[in-house]
Amino acid sequence: MNSEGKLEESPSNVNDENVAQEELFNGVPISKLTKTQMKKYKRMLQWQSVKKLKRAKEKLKTRSKKIEAKMLNIDIGPSRKQLKNAKMANSSCKIGVVIDLSFDELMINKDMGKVIKQILRVYTENRRASAPMQLHLTSFIGRCKEEMAKHNGHENWDMHFHESSYLDVFPKDKLVYLSSESDNVITELEQEKVYIIGGLVDHNSHKGVCHQKAVNEGIAHGQLPIGEYFHSVSRKVFTINQVFEILLRVSEGKTFKEAFEMILPKRINMQPTLDNSEDDSNNE
Repeated sequence: MNSEGKLEESPSNVNDENVAQEELFNGVPISKLTKTQMKKYKRMLQWQSVKKLKRAKEKLKTRSKKIEAKMLNIDIGPSRKQLKNAKMANSSCKIGVVIDLSFDELMINKDMGKVIKQILRVYTENRRASAPMQLHLTSFIGRCKEEMAKHNGHENWDMHFHESSYLDVFPKDKLVYLSSESDNVITELEQEKVYIIGGLVDHNSHKGVCHQKAVNEGIAHGQLPIGEYFHSVSRKVFTINQVFEILLRVSEGKTFKEAFEMILPKRINMQPTLDNSEDDSNNE
């Protein structure tokens, strides 16, 4: 207490207050960073300044592209306002697509990461569609959920997340599991049906898993009609996002043949079947 009767602050209290007000980096006051931590801190500051300039340039570039596209009457895709309004609930397309994530035990962490990346592409394509399909993730638990948690804000995506199996979400008679091993060929998509894509990075090491699962569960199964239009020297297994994009394009009015030609990479080495080649020549 000083001569005026006021309580003086002890040096320790002052120091604590200064530390509390000091900027932190990874929970450590800047003045107490080690040399290594300080280097990281400076790199972070440098990146933040570069990031602001980079984002400003990207915005300017995007604005210029929009102006140029408008002058040339080029469609550059849906606007943010259109994307905001293009919700699954408002979509005229009622075809359901499930990505079955019940294969955790069959994949290493690297492959699980690939599955989630493919799901991100699926979500992006569906969001940009004028009539989004009804998209669901089932068996969304365990490692796949942990991997998805790395993508902040995914809980707010326009997508249905289910911890339970699709058998607990939909009536059996509406389900169709997509599998290249099925003898049933799908020639058209049916409204109110729910098509299941196995959430598995295959590498040809789990042949028949999805087909056998559908048989064991007593649900319908089918394969996309690629064999009706193309010969392929390799097994007809495609990525999750490729299968989804094919379904999406067909739901938008494309034929399966047109969808295959749009989505599948040229390196798959597919050749038109003889029957369809003859049909094309007769139509010319």
